[in-house]
Amino acid sequence: MSSAESSATETAIGNDITFPLDEFYRLARRPLPPIRQINGPDVPPPYQSLLVHERDMTSTLGQFHGDEIELKVLSLQNGDGAYYREVLLMAKRDQRPVEYGAIRICLEHFSAPARDAIVSASAPLGQLLHDHRIDYLSRPSGFLAIECDDYIGGLFGCTNRPVLYGRRNTLYDANSQLHLAEIVEILPLN
Repeated sequence: MSSAESSATETAIGNDITFPLDEFYRLARRPLPPIRQINGPDVPPPYQSLLVHERDMTSTLGQFHGDEIELKVLSLQNGDGAYYREVLLMAKRDQRPVEYGAIRICLEHFSAPARDAIVSASAPLGQLLHDHRIDYLSRPSGFLAIECDDYIGGLFGCTNRPVLYGRRNTLYDANSQLHLAEIVEILPLN
């Protein structure tokens, strides 16, 4: 996947904060919705407790919704020595989407069994990190206010165009400091 120029957003934030979301939008030939970067304290509740932390989203969302979290893959791409996937995380009982995510995973930094599990897309990355006992660091680099577009609105069942909130996060191996994944995570209205 080649680096793409970001679509216009409310503020000139570049793709450091929207990558890899901007790549999926570029490939689908959709304009990126208006996105502005905000500070953690400006993220409103309940989004703040769900986004402004250094934990993985899988366990955070599971605790918040009192349910197991499942993975639904929307699209997959390989390129730049990485594995990209666009996903919905779903509450298991009612199959309600609880997160839309765009992720770039650096497969070369995982053991063969973990790499196989990631590529099989049978579970969210946070669950796989736990299952394979991979100690990691979660480092959000920004919080986002996103004007819901027709695409994300359709995934979340939004009939209007609410402002949604998300974050740009990077996962690192806690022992080697190797870069494991870059993620844009967007939450629906609760």
